Amino acid sequence: GCLLLWLLPAVLPAQSNWEARPRSTPCQQSPPKVSCKGVGLRKFPKELGQGVKHLELSHNFIQNLSGSYRPGFGQLESLDVRFNQLEAVSDAALAQLPRLRSLLLGSNRLDRNYVANGRAFRLLRNIEVLDLAANNLQSHMAAWYIRNLTGLRVLDLSRNKMTRLPAGIFCSAPRLRELDLSDNYVMEIEEGAFEALEGLEVVNLALNSLHCISGFSLMQLRVLNLSHNALELFVSGEGAEPYLLRVLDLSHNRLLYFPELPRAHYLTHLNLSNNLIASLLPGSRQPGEFALRYEETVTLNRTSRALAGLTRVAHLDLSNNRLQLFPFTFFHGLGSLHTLSLATNCLQEVAGEPLATGAELPERATLSVRTLDLHGNAVPVLPRWFFHSLPQLETIDLSSNSLQPCEGRAGNSGGGSRVAAPGGTCTPFYNVPRLKHLSLRQNNITRLQPYAFNQTSLLSLDLSGNKDLSVPKEALRGLEFSLQKLSLRGNQMGDSKAELPCLDALQVLDISGNNLSLLPPGLFCSPLESLDVRDNNLLALARPALTSWSRSLKDVSIAGNPFSCCSLGWLDA
Repeated sequence: GCLLLWLLPAVLPAQSNWEARPRSTPCQQSPPKVSCKGVGLRKFPKELGQGVKHLELSHNFIQNLSGSYRPGFGQLESLDVRFNQLEAVSDAALAQLPRLRSLLLGSNRLDRNYVANGRAFRLLRNIEVLDLAANNLQSHMAAWYIRNLTGLRVLDLSRNKMTRLPAGIFCSAPRLRELDLSDNYVMEIEEGAFEALEGLEVVNLALNSLHCISGFSLMQLRVLNLSHNALELFVSGEGAEPYLLRVLDLSHNRLLYFPELPRAHYLTHLNLSNNLIASLLPGSRQPGEFALRYEETVTLNRTSRALAGLTRVAHLDLSNNRLQLFPFTFFHGLGSLHTLSLATNCLQEVAGEPLATGAELPERATLSVRTLDLHGNAVPVLPRWFFHSLPQLETIDLSSNSLQPCEGRAGNSGGGSRVAAPGGTCTPFYNVPRLKHLSLRQNNITRLQPYAFNQTSLLSLDLSGNKDLSVPKEALRGLEFSLQKLSLRGNQMGDSKAELPCLDALQVLDISGNNLSLLPPGLFCSPLESLDVRDNNLLALARPALTSWSRSLKDVSIAGNPFSCCSLGWLDA
């Protein structure tokens, strides 16, 4: 006890000296950048070290930028003050930032004191990037902030309260290249709103309240996002000059027709998903309840000119519309089309309906599509010519339809079906040489016919969600040396319904959600890397199988099986 008391005078002064030391700054410094993100600051730093060009002050509690002198601020080129409580910015403070090129002020309170703040902004003569997102700005407030920023190239006004874009709102920023107006309440764009922006390339108007785009004339745009509006009409302007548009997103609107884009010669990506398009056929009539209210519709020659200039479109998304037919000839003009989605429509036929002119489908007409998504429709059958007309097809998703694979022919001829289904109600998936990935998930397939995929060198096959599916040993014949991934998940298959041949290339197998008490013996020769056998009736995993997979198997999922704790010797393998 005496020794402890004798040590206390020596310990206490040392502790007091440690507590008296100044705390190290919470900011991270790695010149030329200093980051004070989320460190609880309530004021701007008083000074900056030599050579600092980038200062990050986001996610703090700063309320104003006052005019007191701050050594080192004159060298700043970028300043990030997003996610603070900033209300006031003084002209004296901005006068200390002559080299500033990027100013990020998103998620603050700049709707307050906007008049005084806007006057201070006139000192940002060299600013090129400005973020004013999520500041509760109305249209006139936004215009006031940018009225003197002649060098501005990138402007973010998203997540504000703008309701209209008046003529000349951006006339003081003629060099603007990228403009984000998403997630506002814009209902009206006056003629001349973008007139001064001859170099504008990217515009985001998603998540607004626009109902009509008539006479679209932004020839120089490369990317335009109009998704999540209420558009019922999109018509390009008159003239002969081609548009430079590459990407156009019109998804999540109320379009009734394929948009008219006769001069969009450079367009490569077109997204029309989640609209009300019910037909792609020329002259087709839409349901009366969707009648348009605009005078411009009387001049429309719907879809007859829709694809006239779209020769470079590579990606077209028409998913989540109301299409009932897949009119093959409609896509003939899209010579560069690689990816096409018609998922989640009301498709019931692919070939059946004749064109409005009465013309038949040309025999040798082909599409260059490599990836096709038709999932979530009601297609009962695909005719043989369908795959012949898609010679480049590599991936097709046919899940959630009503397709039944035909029986193929043994050997290498692949000539046709030996057993024709009544009325031709089955789909031939054999002898499709370029096809690599096929999904037939949830098609109510009860029995897979022999040689169903012969001469089709599939790499992946999804047959999951087909209740009580029976897979005889001959069904997957022809895939022995190509198939790498197979899913038979959730089919409630018993041992007698899962007979697999020796699949020499199989690496990934999902047979979870079945009623298997034994693994199919044909799997033992497969070089499996991933195996999912969850939710079956397995008491054990066959030791020969695990021995053969000892060098290849990397992960296995076994939960939900009634394994016997008295016979777990297979785990040693």
